[in-house]
Amino acid sequence: MPAAMVIGLVLHTSHRPRFEEAARTLTGVTFAWAVYEHEDQIRERVAGLLRAERLDGLLLGLVPYARSRDLLPPELPVAVTRSAALDLALAWSRARGNGWPATPVSIDTFAQETVDEVATALELDRQAIACLPFEPEQPIADVVGFHREQLDRTGAAYVISVRTGVAAALDGSVAVLHALATPGTIRADLHELALRIRHKRADGLRFAAGVFLIAKPEESPDLDRARVGLLHLLLNTPDFADAWIDNRGRRGVVVFAHAALFEAITHQWVGLPVLAEARDTLGIRAVAGFGLGDSARLCVTLAERAAARAEQDAEPGAYLISDNGMMIGPMGAGGTPLTYTYREHGGIEALAGRVGLSPATLSRLAAIERNLGGRPVSPSELARSLGITDPSGRRLIRKLSESSLAVDDGSSQVHRKGRPTRLYRLAITAALEGAA
Repeated sequence: MPAAMVIGLVLHTSHRPRFEEAARTLTGVTFAWAVYEHEDQIRERVAGLLRAERLDGLLLGLVPYARSRDLLPPELPVAVTRSAALDLALAWSRARGNGWPATPVSIDTFAQETVDEVATALELDRQAIACLPFEPEQPIADVVGFHREQLDRTGAAYVISVRTGVAAALDGSVAVLHALATPGTIRADLHELALRIRHKRADGLRFAAGVFLIAKPEESPDLDRARVGLLHLLLNTPDFADAWIDNRGRRGVVVFAHAALFEAITHQWVGLPVLAEARDTLGIRAVAGFGLGDSARLCVTLAERAAARAEQDAEPGAYLISDNGMMIGPMGAGGTPLTYTYREHGGIEALAGRVGLSPATLSRLAAIERNLGGRPVSPSELARSLGITDPSGRRLIRKLSESSLAVDDGSSQVHRKGRPTRLYRLAITAALEGAA
């Protein structure tokens, strides 16, 4: 039975009743709450939520997303809920119910196109409406300053805001109508996020096949030996520990696994470093093809077709072909080839458990440290070596630093313009030796 879905919700404390009402429409979902009172608490709350929960997805508003986007794992499905045109129209309706004129008025956070659309539908004077669209780096003081300027200029009876700090900053000097997302808007975003998570789970559990071929058999005088070497290379690669691997003719190997495993080893279908390792350690030119289908036979057929496409390229690479006609590629060998196994790095599992990383990732990092030879590395350089994004590299460095597996080693100014780049010296080998 599949595990219950866990969705994180990041929200202002005053919005919780709206989110609770929207959340009641979903069953089979557990919600983890990160509630803040002031915007400067957002990063702390989001970081705590990510540490405490194994989330399947995350729903948060524009401001929380802008404040914490660099903390979010790249593979985590995220939905950003925002006030819709209907929410703005309801705010104007409340103004009329209070006996206030619809205009003049100042509005924050909504896009100009949305304001124009609603104003046209309600037959309002668009020239008497001032709009301040949302900007990710926009401090609350700028939003309040915008409203004060418009109030002084027009003498408006009220303002329309989505930012929770506006009313407190204006301190009762003028009425503030909140055009916050209604439970209906939040509900629609939650349902869409839940469907995305379910589809991702289903795709990850789809059966898949990978076919690894020795691309130029005429260059391998002992083809059987080359194929056995390729087989052993894959068997000794920790990422393939949960896969089923077998021979595929004289010059190939076939791998069966869930699609999620292949997504992981190709870094979301971007690169396949094991091909570079085959070239450098075995001296063979290997290519790969991956197939996604509803049966083992179809998966292998598609993988063979993808591998044949990869053979046409000059450099070692891989392609993916799915049963819906989609093809992704080329995926290059990518990055510095790393030789790593659990056997080389004794005690890796225990250290990985304490740090909160997988043994395979920590083993790769130990190989990178060995190749660096004591040279410090930047987060972006580490990211390139691992085939991950720069934000993921920065998050990884922070995690390693917290566990004393990376030590701050000054900074480097690569270009005259721009900020210096922080450098770090990896200390994984020392930690393994100390544990031993």
